[in-house]
Amino acid sequence: MAGSQAGHVSNNPSGSASSAPRHLPWFVRSDARSWTCAPPPAEVGDFHAGQPGYAPTALTELPTLAGELGVGRLFVKDESSRLGLPAFKALGASWAIHRVLSQRTNNGSPVRLVTATDGNHGRAVARMARLFGQRAHVFVPQGVHPTAVAAIANEGADVTPVPGSYDEAVRRAADEAADGQDAVLVQDTAWPGYERIPGWIVEGYSTLFAEIDAQLGAVGAGSPGLVAVPVGVGSLAQAAVAHYRSRPAGPAPAALLSVEPDSAACVLASLGHRAPVSVPTGATTMAGLNCGTVSSLAWPSLRDGLDAAVAVTDADSADAARDLAAVGVSSGPCGAASLAGARAALTGEGAAERRTALAVDGASTVVLLSTEGIAANPHTQEERS
Repeated sequence: MAGSQAGHVSNNPSGSASSAPRHLPWFVRSDARSWTCAPPPAEVGDFHAGQPGYAPTALTELPTLAGELGVGRLFVKDESSRLGLPAFKALGASWAIHRVLSQRTNNGSPVRLVTATDGNHGRAVARMARLFGQRAHVFVPQGVHPTAVAAIANEGADVTPVPGSYDEAVRRAADEAADGQDAVLVQDTAWPGYERIPGWIVEGYSTLFAEIDAQLGAVGAGSPGLVAVPVGVGSLAQAAVAHYRSRPAGPAPAALLSVEPDSAACVLASLGHRAPVSVPTGATTMAGLNCGTVSSLAWPSLRDGLDAAVAVTDADSADAARDLAAVGVSSGPCGAASLAGARAALTGEGAAERRTALAVDGASTVVLLSTEGIAANPHTQEERS
């Protein structure tokens, strides 16, 4: 499995093994918090603030989970309702489509926005295409639940099933966009030669982190000590790196933890090799994270700016989703992965070493990104029914 390729603790960028237990699919490096990068554009937040229905999503404090993880305060950024959709993806899709349309020389002609998706990104592109008066064509890989596919179609998009993996659906979407003069690929993963639009999508996610800053400040929590981010191709994690590594160095910069399914841990494997690695993917309830290839645009930021990566099982995610539901947070399997990953990193055998590597202690503030609500992933609804 992908996680086993990097299933050790590394306390330096070269990825050498240490004495920590080898059964946890885990990678850590010591100098990520000293790396810096350019900040995202300031105008992104203003754009989102002007969109119909915009409001900051909730940042919910959960003292019981803070006690379980042995930290001072724990917050969940709840993306179960974002611009009318049950996931954060609308932030990136709206900003990218806005930029695409604003740069077209013939703004009067319609454009067909083409993408591939495991669910939430495709629905966001379809919704934003409709709101901007454009058309959408979405390629959906094998394994996406029929209810999620129907939700995309209900946004007015043309939907093409692909009898293969997410990576194959991306290839089909790219080919379709290349063949049509009126078509533009709006994909949230990048490869050499296709990086501008994925870059705009990443910029769009910056609004989420700006909201977290304001919300933590409002409750006197200051800056987070650890932020856990669910990862598919790595675009949201890239946005997290851009936000937290573009600040002037402070006494306690945030540690950034990526969390993936153990059946599709391409970032974890790539960090272990210090180079992008494509991994075969298997079935997982964390459908939106079921990606075998890291975005080429995200990779340099993840390589240099992530503190750690961990892979979790479907059972771990399901447990986390149930526990979040019990305290009033609607979280699908992808969103709940952040709690599962924080549990894996901060508790259990070898936790003392991992906590030291992340500089997390009993006074730390932890932020978990719950990237989707239950409604975004029908697998969860079926399991609960």
